[in-house]
Amino acid sequence: MTESNELPEAPPVAREIFTGEALERARVFAELLAGPGVVRGLLGPREVPRIWDRHLLNCAVLEEAVPPDSTLVDIGSGAGLPGLVLAIVRPDVTVTLLEPLLRRTVFLSECVETLKLDNVEVLRGRAEELARKRLFDVATARAVAPLDRLLSWSMPLLHEGGELLAMKGERAQEELDAARPQLESFGVRHVELVTVGRGKVEPPATLVRVVAGRSPRTTDTRRRRKR
Repeated sequence: MTESNELPEAPPVAREIFTGEALERARVFAELLAGPGVVRGLLGPREVPRIWDRHLLNCAVLEEAVPPDSTLVDIGSGAGLPGLVLAIVRPDVTVTLLEPLLRRTVFLSECVETLKLDNVEVLRGRAEELARKRLFDVATARAVAPLDRLLSWSMPLLHEGGELLAMKGERAQEELDAARPQLESFGVRHVELVTVGRGKVEPPATLVRVVAGRSPRTTDTRRRRKR
């Protein structure tokens, strides 16, 4: 007996998480991931049966931590996880999908057009190239890099008081401990582990939430200029 790689129906909890038009958009996005997404190598075929549970719903519950009417950059967006999912579930949030690879940005642009999302832009590039040129309220990332490296990419993209919401799993605390020197060097205001999706997804999603401060290095530079 072979394992089925067919896309399952949306589970009942999807109606609770994706309300109104968002549910139909989520269904269409699931089909895009299971079809062109697999063909183009953005998602493995074995992931198709888990698209709802492991990917769409797991990303959607991140919206619990996103402030209303915010601007959000999804670093290394890949197949649009979590950025495109957040754009579907939270039309009040303006989302920038930042991705360096052309084949992925083409896929993301096609998804945005198909889903008729007017709160999303797809931007090809690296976080380092965008640093200090654009500032956002929130930065998100999922399975992109360890937290210490992610801090160096995300902090220069955030307003003072902006938030990095990094989706992490069992090793969240371990990565947080390892990143203490970087947290200090960037002068962050606050850092904590946050759990979202309780009662909706199993297991609930674990986030590392980092509130950006003013980098000590930036402050020192300004002081030298004043002198």
